This record gives sequence, structure tokens and C-alpha cells, in this order.
Amino acid sequence: MAKKKTDRQWLAEWQSFKDNHLKGSPVDFSETPSEKEKRKKRLEANYEEWFKYYFPKYYKSEPAPFHIASTKRILSNPEWYEVRSWSRELAKSTRTMMEVLFLTLTGKKKNVVLVSNSFDNAQRLLLPYKIELESNDRIINDYGFQAKIGKWESHEFVTKYGVSFRALGKGQSPRGTRNEDFRVDILLLDDFDTDEECRNPDRVTEGIKWVEKALIPTRSISSPLLFLVCGNIIAPFCTVTELAKKADKHDIINIRDKNGKSSWPQKNSEEHIDRVLSQISYNSAQQEYFNNPVIEGTVFKEIYYDKVPKLKDCDSVVIYSDPATSNKDKGKASTKGVIVIGKKGLKYYVYRVWLDTMGNSKFIDCLFEAYQYVISEGVDVCKVYVENNSLQDPFYEQVLYPLIRQKANDTGKALPITPDTRRKAEKYFRIEGTLEPLNRLGNLIFNEKEKKNPNMQRMESQMLGVSEKAKMMDGPDMLEGGVWILQNRSFTYNNDWRSGTRASRKY
Repeated sequence: MAKKKTDRQWLAEWQSFKDNHLKGSPVDFSETPSEKEKRKKRLEANYEEWFKYYFPKYYKSEPAPFHIASTKRILSNPEWYEVRSWSRELAKSTRTMMEVLFLTLTGKKKNVVLVSNSFDNAQRLLLPYKIELESNDRIINDYGFQAKIGKWESHEFVTKYGVSFRALGKGQSPRGTRNEDFRVDILLLDDFDTDEECRNPDRVTEGIKWVEKALIPTRSISSPLLFLVCGNIIAPFCTVTELAKKADKHDIINIRDKNGKSSWPQKNSEEHIDRVLSQISYNSAQQEYFNNPVIEGTVFKEIYYDKVPKLKDCDSVVIYSDPATSNKDKGKASTKGVIVIGKKGLKYYVYRVWLDTMGNSKFIDCLFEAYQYVISEGVDVCKVYVENNSLQDPFYEQVLYPLIRQKANDTGKALPITPDTRRKAEKYFRIEGTLEPLNRLGNLIFNEKEKKNPNMQRMESQMLGVSEKAKMMDGPDMLEGGVWILQNRSFTYNNDWRSGTRASRKY
């Protein structure tokens, strides 16, 4: 357990934070009282203009549409419950602070409780509120001096005009949060989940029960409550995912939108996003910036990257593909994929992978690209297998094959397509049975030159996430298909390919 900070440490941190935030917010002292009131009224009628005027050190970039829409929901509805799963660098906590101070300074709310995963973190998150109220010249000029002698501590303070703020850590008793006749009317949860706790479903459940049994009942039934949760989806089962089921709105905003563009281009350029993402792992990027936590699997704890032999020097080579029947290229569609695998001796090498949510046309392009890659590496003969079970057969006959033929006519290049029509066992057990022994013995090797390729990163992520409960295993499933083909249908003899089923080695 982390050691609690001393009063001296808190004072030093507060002073440092205060010094860093006290930047000039010039006030026009030549205004008459009537001019000031007219300006205040104008600003209070426009949320964004109010934010921009009172918080110039925070409001450095124009807001994105999702900022404006969320703020409108929160400030227009006295009784509201919203979960903000906004990526890092999208100003979750900052915008929340500006909204809460708008509501309290304009007299709409009176009792604010901010909760985080620990008491220290809750104090840290509440600190900017305290600094602004006691030091922001524009707030003081328009709304009066806020600090109240005797009730102005880092974890709990009451303004001169009777608005209370309190920081609470997860599990801490919320009793005593009444502000005279006002029960809690703004309840904030910020960074409530932790990676450690999300590994234990019982601890997550315990935290949710505390929120619902101890925290929410601090409100008044007859008075409206703003309940705002700020937190990314860091695990499939976490406080955020469960609270979101009951919220009026679950606002999920990733660093990039559904079209792959910056969600907040006014602040985060494509170049800056690319730079940050290049410096962290694929799994970390998915969790922190795309609300897509990667599940730790039960089969593969690690995969092995190494140099691979020249493709033409392999004993046998196969291209295996999984087209998935969906034509969606975004959202929750199954991933389509193509993989190039080479076998040399006892080792199986993964040379190239194309793995992503994509439409049928892009899949066909990847299929032809894979075949061209194999040919360019000096492999004269290579079969291209396409997964084709009975349930998918109409899709192949009516959709996929016509597209392949059209592509072949357009390019003048034909693919030696062979459908994989075998009846397969359940996906997880096939992957575990075929690939785990190879990986455990060091006989399944991934091309180290492709390690930073997003397609290979998606493959690695899905490999490490393989479990009976995992929903995303299309890449490992495709790999298993190709390895099985190399083990059971194809072999070399005097440099000639032979197709068929090897004699059973069971007995």
C-alpha cells in the first residue's frame, strides 16, 4: 500500500501547483457595476464563452463537437447521470472542473463530492478547484472572494457563499457530507478504477456496491443530482462499464474517431498522435486511447520474435485467409485476415499478417498483396487457402469469388484459391491444441521485422488474449488454420507440392 503523504508534502505540492497555475487573468477595473453585470449575464448564457473567459490557462484550444454536446447535456439537465469515457488528452477532468464551477458559482448547485480510487488522488483532483476559487482574479472580481476562514482545507472546503467541496477515497465513509440543508447535488467519480483491482472481479464488485449503497444515497430524493463519472474502459468488467449500464448517457470518445481521424484536431494533430502511439505498446494504446482493453489470455503468456529464413528456403509455404462474412470496416465487426506462414524443419514462421476490420474489397486487395509478396520472395508455388465452412458457403459463391474473379481480370493475375472446407472444432480448443505446443517449445516464430506493423501488433494482442471467454481470436484462428494445413495437407517431395492428408500418426 502506498505511503500517505505528510502535511508538509501536501503543502509543498499545493504551493507548487498554485505557483504553476497563477498566470495572468487580467481584469478590467474600469467597468461600471452595470457593465459588469451585463457582461456576466452574456457569458452565463454561453457556456463556452464563460469557460474561455474565466479559465484562459485551460481553454487553449477550441472545443470539439463532442465537448459542446456533452457540456450541453450536463448543464441543461439538473438531474443527469453521464459516464465520460474520453481518451487521455481529451480534457475529461478539466472540462468537468469548468462545468462544476459554472454550476456552483451561478448558484445552481451547493454540495460537491469528488471521489477517486484513493483519498490522496481525490485530494489531488480537487486541488485545481480550490486554487481557482481562491486565486482566479476574474472569478473573484465577478463572484466575490470565495475562501472562507476556518473551512478551507485541501480535502474539504466551503466557500464564503456556502458551496461545499469534499474529496473522498474509494471505500471511505461518505457520512457527514450534508452542507447544512443541502445534501450532495454533484457527485463526481474520477479515475475510480485501477488496473490492479480490475484483475479481481470481486474487488470491482465491491467498489460498485460501495458506490450504489453508500455513495449515491448521500443525495436527496427530492432534489436533482448531477452524477458524472470520468473514466476510460480499462477492463471488460470494471466500475465504468457497470455504472454506464444505468447512466443516461455513456459518452465513449477515442483519440481518433470512427474514420481514423483525430477526435480533437484543434488540439491533437495526426502527427502528434502518431508519435505518442509509436512510443507505447499496442495493448497500452488500445487501453489508454481507444477504450479497448486487451484481455490477458490463459494460453500464451508471450510470443517469440526472431529473424526468419528467406521465404524461398522454407520447406513449404502457405497463405491462409479468413474473410468473415461481414462487410463492415468499423465498429464491432469481426476482423478479416490474411497470413503468410512458412515451415522449415520443425519450426513455423509467421512472415506477414494482414489483420483488421475491413470491407470485402479491402480483404481481396490484401489477399492479392499477400500472393504478390510470396511470389516476389522467390516462391514459385504456393497455395492460397480461404476458410469456407458450410455456413459461409453462400457468401463465397455469391460475394467473395465474384470479387476475386473481378480482381484477377483487372490485374491479369489469378490466385490459386483452395477452400478450406473441413469441419472445425470449437475455436479456442483448436488454437490451444495446435499452437500452444509449438509456442511452448519455441517452434512458432514471428518475423521480427514486422513487429511494429499494426497488423502484426493486432495479431500479438489477440494471441496474448486467447482464452475460453475471449471474443476476439480471429488472428490466432487464422494462424491455426494455416499451421494445420502445413501439418496435414501439404508437404514437399523433390521440390514438388503434394496435396492430400498424411497418414494418421495416432497409432
